[in-house]
Amino acid sequence: MEIALNDLLRIADPSKFKLHLACRNEEYQEPLDAYVADPREWIGWNEWRGRRNDWTRPYILSFMDFYPRSNQWLFGGAFEVLERLNDRYRLKALSEFDQYVGRVLASFHRYQGMRGRAYYLESYIDKFKVREILPKRYSGEAFDGYENIESSFSELEAIIRDEKPDWKAALESIKGIYLISDASNGKKYVGSAYGGAGIWSRWASYIGTGHGWNDELVRLISREGKRYARENFRFAVLEVMANSTPDDVVHQRESHWKRVLLSRAHGYNSN
Repeated sequence: MEIALNDLLRIADPSKFKLHLACRNEEYQEPLDAYVADPREWIGWNEWRGRRNDWTRPYILSFMDFYPRSNQWLFGGAFEVLERLNDRYRLKALSEFDQYVGRVLASFHRYQGMRGRAYYLESYIDKFKVREILPKRYSGEAFDGYENIESSFSELEAIIRDEKPDWKAALESIKGIYLISDASNGKKYVGSAYGGAGIWSRWASYIGTGHGWNDELVRLISREGKRYARENFRFAVLEVMANSTPDDVVHQRESHWKRVLLSRAHGYNSN
């Protein structure tokens, strides 16, 4: 049986609250990534005012888009609006909700036409259902095995920026063959990683540049911008090899996968 979110939070008068649904901004920054990097950065997402006065009520109930799962939201806290300044809000966290911050995942489907970030809470609170209560505050997706990697550019960007220890240890310790898929057109790029820092180093190069200095991808990102990579690139591992594997064997396996996936004729591999 589903549990309504307000059965857990027990907000007596939702009409005193605005609902904050925080999503990726125009710079393609994710609030979830900001929260994982530094909870104080997440507070800034709530204090930001912009050109509008969104927080017109005494309190706000705040959620961030939990983008690893569709239509799920991570509870980011409740705040009292202490002051409305020209460029920002001054907020105070409501301590009675602290135990749920970063731990409660709720399902909610944004209706067509729901744009912006601020809504009247009483109109939507009953639509939120509890999906999971995490044992501790969310700190990013845990490494779940090479065979399960299927990460967007944004997800990988957060992992590499924060140098998540489990991911870094796993990806630094291997050589191997990886795949970049372009979700906009289905084109593939097959690459190989060898040397001291393995796949971690290669993928860090893509995150830094958008193209990893591969010829076809350099041309694409030079034309479309790094934003294109953030919107469309997805990363996976095709084959894992021990660090003791000779480099010529890695190259042979890379060529094998290029043939299998036709990434020279119909993808982004130029050799």
